[in-house]
Amino acid sequence: MTPAPAPTWGAVLTVWTVTPLTTVSMVAATLAYLILVRRLARRGQRWRRGALASWLLAMMVLVIALNSGMAVYAGSLFWVHMLVHLLLIMVVPVLLVGAAPIRLLHDASSSRGRVVVDRIVTSAPSRILTTPVFTVPLYTAVIVLTHLTGFQQAMATHMWIHDTELALYLLAGYLLFLPLIGDELTARPLPHLLRWAVLALCMGPDTFVGITLMMTDYPLAPAYAGMRPDWGPTALTDQNTAGAIMWFGGDGLMMTLMVLIARQWIATGRGGLGRWLEGIRRQATLGDTERTSVDVDDDQAALDAYNARLAALHSRDRRSRRTHSVAVRDESP
Repeated sequence: MTPAPAPTWGAVLTVWTVTPLTTVSMVAATLAYLILVRRLARRGQRWRRGALASWLLAMMVLVIALNSGMAVYAGSLFWVHMLVHLLLIMVVPVLLVGAAPIRLLHDASSSRGRVVVDRIVTSAPSRILTTPVFTVPLYTAVIVLTHLTGFQQAMATHMWIHDTELALYLLAGYLLFLPLIGDELTARPLPHLLRWAVLALCMGPDTFVGITLMMTDYPLAPAYAGMRPDWGPTALTDQNTAGAIMWFGGDGLMMTLMVLIARQWIATGRGGLGRWLEGIRRQATLGDTERTSVDVDDDQAALDAYNARLAALHSRDRRSRRTHSVAVRDESP
């Protein structure tokens, strides 16, 4: 890698790098996405604007991570590399999943094409690649092995290792978040509680790597400091800062996603604790969990049902008192 100049606002904003293969791939993928959206529009179907915006934002973040001054200084500063890493393994994959390109391809295809997409999505390899049993260990291995071994040192001196690392980040992040975020077409949508638990579990490797980088008293990748002999922090300070970004940034992003999943879970009110809590609310309000025709959230319907319940309780209480009075008279001498 070529040493980067001492950072100034002018250098950071103007020093960009070119990645021809990646740029061509991004442009081709975006054109394909827009063509599918156009095909849906010709059929009279509207694609979600939020999904389209998510795709375009994902491409913009990719350009920033791979071509901007951030990409240039990622080879000289470990902490900048960590920012790029978080963008590629978390931010971009979440945006790509939110763009739902698989569902778009399915909806915009012919009937025969939809069958092919369905077969691929429900195939055994797709099920294996998107199950948390596979994606969580993959995410953990990528996070730990690329930061706490000699990988960073080798990456700083070999461009193909650097490119492999970036591809691993994107792949591991996309497979992890594919069944967890949004409503992308997947073989087996996971319950919200399991999605939440998977995200909580994935905070473990982020925390472990971040704390390890902060606590280690020798540089694991001195090649970063070697790329900037005349400027910048010491190798150890750089490494400690990278660990802090990994810990607080990674866990912060995961917690944000967990909050979003929790909100979706509460909003659906279906399955798991959602159904159980809804049953308790219905029982407390209507006294009959089987009355599915009454919407508890419909004010008038709920009021009528509640009044009917009170009337039934009052009638039951009067019958009970009458029976008790008769029993007392019968027992009198």
